[in-house]
Amino acid sequence: MTAEAQRRRAFWQILLFAAGLLVLTVIIAGSVYLVNKAREDSKSVVHTIEVENQINTLLLEVRRAESSARGFLLTQGPDFQSDHEKAVAAIIPALDKLTRQIGDNPAQRDSIEKLSAAIETRLDQFSREMNFVKQGQPDKATALIREAAAGNTTTTISNLANAMTREEERLFRIRTANSDQSQTLAASMTGIGSGLVVVLALISIWLVRRSARARDEAEMRLRDANVNLETVVDERTADLREANNEIQRFAYIVSHDLRSPLVNIMGFTSELEELGGDIFRRIGSLTRVPADGPPLAPGEIALEGPDQQLSADFSEALGFIKSSIAKMDRLISAILNLTREGRREFQPEKIDIREFVEAIVSTLAHQAVEAQAEIHIAPLPNIVSDRLALEQIFSNLIDNAIKYLKSGEPGEIRIRGRTKLGYAIFEISDNGRGIDPKDHQRIFDLFRRAGTQDKPGQGIGLAHVRALVRRLGGTMSVSSELNAGSTFTITLPVVWNASNRNVDR
Repeated sequence: MTAEAQRRRAFWQILLFAAGLLVLTVIIAGSVYLVNKAREDSKSVVHTIEVENQINTLLLEVRRAESSARGFLLTQGPDFQSDHEKAVAAIIPALDKLTRQIGDNPAQRDSIEKLSAAIETRLDQFSREMNFVKQGQPDKATALIREAAAGNTTTTISNLANAMTREEERLFRIRTANSDQSQTLAASMTGIGSGLVVVLALISIWLVRRSARARDEAEMRLRDANVNLETVVDERTADLREANNEIQRFAYIVSHDLRSPLVNIMGFTSELEELGGDIFRRIGSLTRVPADGPPLAPGEIALEGPDQQLSADFSEALGFIKSSIAKMDRLISAILNLTREGRREFQPEKIDIREFVEAIVSTLAHQAVEAQAEIHIAPLPNIVSDRLALEQIFSNLIDNAIKYLKSGEPGEIRIRGRTKLGYAIFEISDNGRGIDPKDHQRIFDLFRRAGTQDKPGQGIGLAHVRALVRRLGGTMSVSSELNAGSTFTITLPVVWNASNRNVDR
């Protein structure tokens, strides 16, 4: 899968997730809103029913008061009187409750005001009728009843109550329709939302299965690539190992072949030196010796003027040739040692590094005394590695630390060590002349040296040390500045084996 296809897939997955989240949010918000609205509509319907029941209750109490008043007028029985008093006592509370219930409807408030006035009038009439009956004046009570009937007070109460009932019935129909609509919308939204969730879930399942198939295909291709990569790496490693061996063989052959003509040159140079001596002795024998001069010793050459200068130039030229031959011989020997070391198989063994380093320091004690240097060895971790390789590594580094101390100043060399994550880290630091940061890489190159060339050497030591460290599966670095000393850091496996050898370096 290409990067563009992966980006598109990631985009659509994010978009699908956002869509699902949006749908769920809308469903939740809409459902909450519609449920609350349906609850309010239901409350309104219940409220309307309660108002209608309260109107009927009030109207019933008024009619009870009228019927009990007429029964008391006709029979003057105490039961009718008691029933009338109970009905009258219940009218005012029922009216107050109805007034509170219809307080949210302006039209009903107008009606309740008129109904209250009519009920007050009728209650006043009830009071006077009952007083006339109690006083034994039934005629006046009857006349008052006719007056109330003529004034249509009871009819007014009934009409107003019926009008209020019709208003509540109208509100009941509207509120019932609103409640039904809210419930329908809530059910519709729930159904539509559930359908969308199901659709999104199906799309998600499809995308997940598609991604799983793509992942499986990618893993299969990756496994195939890994198999091919391992094969390629093995082939390249074998080629690299063969090339490395070929280079070592070539270096050995070249070095060996160079030594043969070098030996011839050294031999002929010696013969040329003897021949030159013979030639200049013969020239000297032909030279006139002054009578008053001392006699010449046997083999002594008596030369004058140009002959003497020629002899000096000849000797100087032979000296240059010999020094160059000696340098060439040292370089060839160093190359041979490197090639032999590259072919040597390491033999890992457990080494007490502190005791090992102390033995190396004791062999360099004479140089340390001459350089006025003190060598401090801290506790060092033990490792399993090749003893000869470690001896060459530590010997070179400690010898360099002593060799490049500042002249005339006491030297101080510290050797420290610690372990971390299966590796041993060794540090060899000194307070010597230091190395310019721009030469930090140069000093590890073969036949390359940095700084003032006032010490003997061929520029092979550090290159050889780094090669050995790499073969042991480790790393090597330097931290230094001019006139501020140097610290060489070596990281080696605590337990070396052939599997952690760096064959490609």
